[in-house]
Parts: sequence; structure tokens; C-alpha cells
Amino acid sequence: MSKTVKFLQGNEACVEGALMAGMRFYSGYPITPSTEIAELSAERLPRLGGKFIQMEDEIGGIAAAIGASLTGVKAMTATSGPGFSLKQENIGYAALAEIPLVIVNVQRGGPSTGLPTAPGQGDVMQAMWGTHGDHPVICLTPDSVKETFDLTVRAFNLAEKYRTPVILLTDEITGHMREKIEIPEVSEIEIFNRIRPEAGSDYKAYRVEEGDIVPKMADFGAGYRYHVTGLMHDETGFPSNSTQNAQKLMDRLMSKVSDHVDDIVDFEEFLMDDAEYMILAYGGTARTAKAVVKSLREEGVKVGLFRPITLWPFPEKKLLEYTGKIKDILVTELNYGQLKLEVERVVKSACSVRFYGKANGEIITPKELTDIFKEVL
Repeated sequence: MSKTVKFLQGNEACVEGALMAGMRFYSGYPITPSTEIAELSAERLPRLGGKFIQMEDEIGGIAAAIGASLTGVKAMTATSGPGFSLKQENIGYAALAEIPLVIVNVQRGGPSTGLPTAPGQGDVMQAMWGTHGDHPVICLTPDSVKETFDLTVRAFNLAEKYRTPVILLTDEITGHMREKIEIPEVSEIEIFNRIRPEAGSDYKAYRVEEGDIVPKMADFGAGYRYHVTGLMHDETGFPSNSTQNAQKLMDRLMSKVSDHVDDIVDFEEFLMDDAEYMILAYGGTARTAKAVVKSLREEGVKVGLFRPITLWPFPEKKLLEYTGKIKDILVTELNYGQLKLEVERVVKSACSVRFYGKANGEIITPKELTDIFKEVL
């Protein structure tokens, strides 16, 4: 079977993956460095019978996508930096109301308006804790154009399977780099669609039936009467002030992710089989880390790369397997150590955890990282 080969930006690959996953609605507001996602969606969606709408601001962008998803359409919005901050309240709404949705955040230098055209990775903690209250979070981060395509498809699948917003956390490096990728046929890709109730069933919008992970989801306008709210609600969707009901609902929301981490969590292990040292990196920074690992291996240093692909839930089970085997972990990221805190929580005192980062809009170079790594030798 012939392959379609394209030379794409990461942002363009995100749109290609979204369309192949079934996205037929995009709403958002243009913001650097994610604007290409909106531009290409505006061009491609009408040709496929989909809809694109530029909203008045970032809040309207995610709100419209939530509304579209409720009608049964796979929806996405994309943003960066301060736009991601503006979307937080509605991310919480989608989490509590269990509305499938993909939110792409192409990270840039911050805080505030910061460095709009420069890379950053300072939104890691915001992706987990940005909206108020406890809530289930799935966050994926790619390190290449091809993986941006793959993870966009996976983000839609996870959103539909677990009825939750999924964050695709890229950065300016992966968003704007160009690489040759092969676009597979639709038949070669696993696509997951939300489970809808059977016609004529006794439908309750938030009732989990035996054998299901989440409640079945009827499309708005399909003949079912139910309520959607950001308040604590019962199985019908209508608000409830019962503390017992609230606890039951929150336990179910959190467990639908925590009970399925083996299905959700993904990571890359590069030359870790005999490694005595580990470099832990993600996104665009992982490309520098991989080059450093290759170079140090040529010098006889037993070092490997551990790359979380799923940032949230964090792949702590796999990382724990290395405690006692690894002498030192060097965490590198474009911030002041946001994921380093999670690594320290997991490994505790089993080995030393060091950090090297930048937050000035510059990438981390192989020489810089090599010099920092060698301080432990």
C-alpha cells in the first residue's frame, strides 16, 4: 500500500492527526505559536463537512468546542501561554460534566505575554493543577512531528473513551520544526468513538452501566432529555447538594483515570537497559537529551534517556523500577524544575536528582547539557 509522505510542521501534523481521528469542529482564537493549527483547520474542515469558527477570545474558543462536543461532534481548540490560562475554568467544567474534548497548548516563554515566539515548557504544572478543584487529567507531550500526529489521534481516542478533556502539551520547538512523515491510511489507525445509548433505552446521562468505564453519551438533539451542569449532579445530570452523592461522583471521576493508568500512560526508554545514569526529559528538550546520551555512550558512559510521553498521569510505576539501579537522574526542561518536583516525589531518596533548565526563550544545547551531566562523574 502506498504511503502519503509529507514535509510538515508539528502544528500542521497536529491538524492532520485531528482530522484523521474524526475532528469536525474547531473553535479558538489565533495566538503564537499555535496559530498554524487554527489556520489549517480553517482551510481543511469545510472541505470535509466540518465547521471552523474563530471566537472573540480564548474563553469563547473552548466554550464553543464544549458545546459542539455535546452535540456528538469531535471537537478541538488550540492555544498557547496566556490563552491556556483563560481556558482553565472551562477545562474544569468539561472534566466535571464529562465532555470529550482535545485542548492543544503549544508552550512558549512566560509568564504573562512573555516571549510569544520563543520556546518554553512552563505550563506543565498548570496542565495538572490549573483548574480549581480535584479533577481527572490526561496530558500527552510529543517530541517530534510524527509523534505530534500520533498523539493527536490518541488524544481524541482517550477523550472519547474516558469522557474527559485531554491536553496535548507541545512546545514551540516541536510545533514549528519541520520533518518528513508518513501519513497512514485511515484503515491503519485505531479510532475510538464515544459509546452512545441504544434507541429507546431508559437513559440517564450519568449512570454507568455494568461493563462500562464511563456513562454512555447521547448527542444533544437526538431525542434524549438530560441536563448538563458544572454543579455536582446525580445520574440524571441535575444538580444535587448531597455530600454523599458528591463523594460518589468525585470518586468515579478520579478513578476512571487512576484505575486505568496502564492503558493511558506511555513513555520512551532509550538505552536504559544497562544504564547507571538517567537523563529525564520530554517534548522538544528530549531531542537534545537524546543527542547527549548518544554522545556520552560513545565515550563509554552508561547513561540512558527516560522520556515521559504521558505527563499526567505521570509514569511513576515505570520510573520506580529504576530506583536502586540508577545512581543519578538529571532532569532537564525549559522552566525552573516543574517536572523535577514530580521526579523527586517518586524516587524520594533512592538516588540523587539534579536539574538543569532555562526559562529565557533559548533551547538547551547538547554542549550545555553534557557539561552539566559530567559534573556527577
